[in-house]
Amino acid sequence: MLVFEFKAYGNQQQFHAIDEALRTVQFIRNKAIRLWMDSINIGKNELSKYCAVLAKEFPFCDKLNSQARQASAERAWIAISRFYDNCKKKVVGKKGFPQFQKDNRSVDYKTTGWKLAENRKSITFSDKNGIGKLKLKGTINLHFYQLNQIKRVRLVKRASGYYVQFCIDVNRCEVVETTQNAIGLDVGLKEFYTDSNGISVENPRFLRKREGRLKKAQKCLSKRVKGSKNRGKARQILSKRHLKISRQRKDHAIKLARCVVQSNDLIVYEDLRIKNMVKNHCLAKSINDASWYQFRIWIEYFAKVFEKVTVAVNPQYTSQECSNCGVIVKKMLSTRTHVCKCGCTLDRDFNAARNILSRGLGTVGHTGISRFNLGNACGEVISTDAGEILYQQIASMNQESQRL
Repeated sequence: MLVFEFKAYGNQQQFHAIDEALRTVQFIRNKAIRLWMDSINIGKNELSKYCAVLAKEFPFCDKLNSQARQASAERAWIAISRFYDNCKKKVVGKKGFPQFQKDNRSVDYKTTGWKLAENRKSITFSDKNGIGKLKLKGTINLHFYQLNQIKRVRLVKRASGYYVQFCIDVNRCEVVETTQNAIGLDVGLKEFYTDSNGISVENPRFLRKREGRLKKAQKCLSKRVKGSKNRGKARQILSKRHLKISRQRKDHAIKLARCVVQSNDLIVYEDLRIKNMVKNHCLAKSINDASWYQFRIWIEYFAKVFEKVTVAVNPQYTSQECSNCGVIVKKMLSTRTHVCKCGCTLDRDFNAARNILSRGLGTVGHTGISRFNLGNACGEVISTDAGEILYQQIASMNQESQRL
């Protein structure tokens, strides 16, 4: 499934109609949650049927497309089923009890309620909300895909305007030459990551660099009177600055992950528990700013696209263990150099990256990994033989860990 996004252009009346549709979606979802709370044995089918009841009872619900109403009920059921799953798995802490939504920003249309123009540069929404025809602007050419491949159209509201997303049913797969390289990645705060070859990538720190502008915008917002137009304008400015930072993080993660995956056949990284790590209030902002989780998600995605192998290993003692002799050398977080009695002296992150790669090879070696090039501490190249590459293992290895 591919998702392509286009900027939508229209008049103020059309944008007000979109806002009305967003409020209707929020209303239907919250009513479905309330029905589940007040009733017994409520399932997905009952919530879907409840949409028709709401359409008869409330005229503004009838204006929304019928499949869009059902998609709103599906959102409620997703929250409910996630709560049930967490209870069955006995997840520690809060189980994610479904909450009422306060600020919905998207509405989903399935196969009806919209019509794409022949030139693929505009889309018309035909429900009773009166959204009408919206012009589309983007870099993707939709002529490469058939209309029956578009399974869902989503209207999204952001600080920078309104967008239309197309969910297209197609499997993306690209063939690239094998490099016979394996790499271990150690993410950090000083450097974004250090690989097992000793190469480090600078941490961009998008939030830290623009924190002054964010504070200024937040201070301006706090001075405005609640409910006034000036407060709305100040909120818009603050939202745009946060949106720019999030887009920079995403763009950085995509480009870096694609480069890493294309350059290696095996990528090994730590299976970090980000949720537990951000409980340290001294490092929480820096950890969130680094966006390790987003980087991992894109690595796993591109690994499926290019048919590469990814492995998540246990991060325990990767920084303490000596990559040369295996002895545990305890060190504080401020100690950036690994010094062992065996004579091995390496950068802390470089040592950890080598340990990560070693664990990854030990994990998948029995499944058959062919002659990956490895670098030792002196920069020489060595190789290991463990059979032939079995790409059938990719599907199981690329499963995202539930720890994050």
